[in-house]
Amino acid sequence: MPPALVNAADAAYWAGRSVGTIWRWASEGRISRYGSGKSVRYNVREIPKAIRDEETRALIEPGETPPLPEGARAA
Repeated sequence: MPPALVNAADAAYWAGRSVGTIWRWASEGRISRYGSGKSVRYNVREIPKAIRDEETRALIEPGETPPLPEGARAA
């Protein structure tokens, strides 16, 4: 299945986390980064989805933190 690429703001909404968290996850190798600079994109299929209210889209629970790759250390 090809990656579904989104920008950091969209990835943050999907995960129910901040943009800074998405950047950190990518720097730690938890999620893949495609491109560089302002055009960088993230594969939304690698990011656990947040639980949101069906009607209001209010955040109920953020998505789980993706696991670190083997042998990596958290920032």
